Amino acid sequence: MAALTFQRDIDIAAEYDVVVFGGGSAGCMAAIQSGRAGAKTALIEKNGILGGTTVVASVNFPGLFHAWGKQVIAGIGWEIVEETARRGGAVLPDFSVPYGHRHWEHQILVNRFLYSAILDETCAAAGVDLRFHEMPAALEIADDRVLIAIAGKTGLSFIRAKQVIDATGDANIAHLMGYALESEKHPQPGTLIYELSGYRWEDVDQERLLRLYEEALAEGALLRTDHTSASGTIPFLKELRAGGGNFMHVTGIDGADSASRSKAEVQARQALMRIYRFLRRVPGCERLQVGYVANECGIRETRRIVGERRITHKDYVSGQVWQDAVCYSFYPIDVHRHGDNTTDIRPLSEGVYPTIPLSALIPRGSDRLLAAGRCISGDQEASSAYRVQASCMATGQAAGAAAALAAQGDVSVRRIDAAAVRALLERHGAIVPRPAPDPSR
Repeated sequence: MAALTFQRDIDIAAEYDVVVFGGGSAGCMAAIQSGRAGAKTALIEKNGILGGTTVVASVNFPGLFHAWGKQVIAGIGWEIVEETARRGGAVLPDFSVPYGHRHWEHQILVNRFLYSAILDETCAAAGVDLRFHEMPAALEIADDRVLIAIAGKTGLSFIRAKQVIDATGDANIAHLMGYALESEKHPQPGTLIYELSGYRWEDVDQERLLRLYEEALAEGALLRTDHTSASGTIPFLKELRAGGGNFMHVTGIDGADSASRSKAEVQARQALMRIYRFLRRVPGCERLQVGYVANECGIRETRRIVGERRITHKDYVSGQVWQDAVCYSFYPIDVHRHGDNTTDIRPLSEGVYPTIPLSALIPRGSDRLLAAGRCISGDQEASSAYRVQASCMATGQAAGAAAALAAQGDVSVRRIDAAAVRALLERHGAIVPRPAPDPSR
């Protein structure tokens, strides 16, 4: 993509040390950390509410913060979760109880409103300039600053920053700035979360449900990806027992740009309409209603930066402690298959604590851009684990610390010492890995 050459006589509406794009799990923690470190910070979010996928896609069960009986991710993200619980918006599980292979038992269901409101408050307390309903139009390096064109409700405006953080989830900023990206031929499918009401599970005719399902499948009125796949179970068993959930797979989508994201949203709602029409034909579900549907289809995977260092599956599952490690990540390998509605879940070996290197947050050759969240550099298997909210919070806070240090020193992000980032993170409550001494130094 050719860079947009800005006119030099444009009016600069605002100057910042750090500009963060994306108000989700990574972006909020990046902006708060940057602001608390004393950097003048802006957070640009396309929606009108903070929280990202946790809120607008209703994936409101962040994790995992604990591994093998001890906490490995804390800091600002954990502070937000704890405050949500303190105000009655979450119940923390007993993390001392091992979950075996049921990792979801250590996820934390949060009230979406309270969680987002606390993010508002915490950003404000950190001095972060919240800029809702804005999206990037173009970015260009000029005079050792990042010149940014922002599209808002009244047209374009222009701001300037020393450092930028891409927490869009889709590497949109890295793309606009011309950095190399990678993606898969078959990205993981998305999921639209919904809630069902107007029926009782006890009244559902399960035999009739199975017969109607086979007919609908043969007619094309349903797809196998519309429901959870589990051998030996009745279709829609989990959905009806749970009153909805996050079981469908929306396949053949990307979501990295506006056109593909539009396709994903339409396909997701079409899938839910198929589910609705089908289930209302089942005896016992005649009055079934979709009581709630998330505002957005949850996207698991689009593009990732090609970083100064790339996290591979082998790196992740070995628990390698990188020399420039800045945070932990903890989650099983969790690849949702594109061709059906199954998931390849591979728990980590006991005692393994994966780490994330600062260099995986830096696009190759970048001086003024960091990435955070699911678009950091790694392969599909590793990213299937580090893409979850707690890990995104950790990489976000790390990116915010590194960007603030780079802005305050007016140096390239590639010159920031990981030890300085770890020290700043620890001062703000984060848990950081301790690499072995580098024998080359």
